[in-house]
Amino acid sequence: MPGHTFLRGEAVTLRPIEEDDATFLAETINHPDVWPSLGAYKPLNHSQEREWIESLGESDDVHLLVCAEDEPVGTVGLNGINDVWGTAELGYYLHPDAQGNGYARDAAERIVRYGFEDHRLAKVYANVYAGNDASQGVLESVGFKREGVFRDHAHVRGERVDVYRYGLLAEEFDAER
Repeated sequence: MPGHTFLRGEAVTLRPIEEDDATFLAETINHPDVWPSLGAYKPLNHSQEREWIESLGESDDVHLLVCAEDEPVGTVGLNGINDVWGTAELGYYLHPDAQGNGYARDAAERIVRYGFEDHRLAKVYANVYAGNDASQGVLESVGFKREGVFRDHAHVRGERVDVYRYGLLAEEFDAER
């Protein structure tokens, strides 16, 4: 596995995303079982993924590669970190071959802990489509609570769908652990 481990979960390691990861990322984000769940609507090629990787140091966002058994399986990140409000948005996706193994839950839990402990965040939130039961299960297993519904908020594969907002406060996370 190229790159160095930044965080360790129970079943996954999280490491900085490197240029060599562009092929894996392009393959995964373009997978027909992945991109519709992310709000993506146009394909990304290897060069575009490389450009995104090169831009990672330009913001306070934290994006890490999720690895299981030394192989990349997805990404996890804290986006839009707001130091004034103490908030950030959790985002993640896994290659379909790696789904159903608890990797998303493990990665989400570990990066949320990092956000609370090392960034002193007060709250982490996430958005998920109403029909994405697996992602809702990941969030709920980490301790997130559904806070609201953005009705008919997104357009996914030809239809309007609700978007659920989930949130987790630092003191709730600590109380569950």
